[in-house]
Amino acid sequence: MADRVPIAVAVLIRDGQVLLAHRHQRRRWYPDCWDLVGGHVEAGETPEEAVRRECGEELGVEIHDPAPVPLLVDDPTLRMHAFLVTRWDGEVVNAAPAEHDDLRWVSPDELPGLTLVHPGVATLVRSVAGPPE
Repeated sequence: MADRVPIAVAVLIRDGQVLLAHRHQRRRWYPDCWDLVGGHVEAGETPEEAVRRECGEELGVEIHDPAPVPLLVDDPTLRMHAFLVTRWDGEVVNAAPAEHDDLRWVSPDELPGLTLVHPGVATLVRSVAGPPE
């Protein structure tokens, strides 16, 4: 489907926890749920460039060496690009309070208590932050 919207998201991981952002309840798409930080890939931008830009805009950090990881979502209008991020410069802050009203580092065992934007987010968090199987 050529008209799918390209989205790039970051899976920031620290001490076995992944950073999630709570989407503001006034957001048009997917309000009042937890999601990975990221956004639209702009024209002329690669997904990696987009995730770097989004982390700067939304978290105030410069990320290093984002590595592609699979993220499956059940929304046929989206083309998702997820990147595992283990290194960044700066302190993570909520630099986009109009987009998300909270940030939280979560471990895989906390996921059942959260309303996530897509079940695929939980699968991805468990795969990168969960105990080795």
